[in-house]
Amino acid sequence: MDLKVIFIVVCLSSVAIISTHAGIPKCCIRTREIHPKRFMNMERWERQYSTGACDIDALVVYIKGLRTPLCVHPKWERRMKKLLSAMKTMRQNNLGKY
Repeated sequence: MDLKVIFIVVCLSSVAIISTHAGIPKCCIRTREIHPKRFMNMERWERQYSTGACDIDALVVYIKGLRTPLCVHPKWERRMKKLLSAMKTMRQNNLGKY
């Protein structure tokens, strides 16, 4: 009887861990400087705050063709917002020409 209970508890625990990805957030450990041309292939970016589970403030940048995101210093946030809006207007202008 005790073995069945232990087995059920282990199974339920493993299902809970797998379904929540173990509750471990993916955080940037350090930031690095990157060339602004790399942002031209940017798909999206997210802000990481140090107030939560992560230790540092960073911008998590997802680049086309890269499997892992890049961690950039938060001082780039203003530039990235401008670049993203410029890229959107360029796409809209290019779509309007055809």
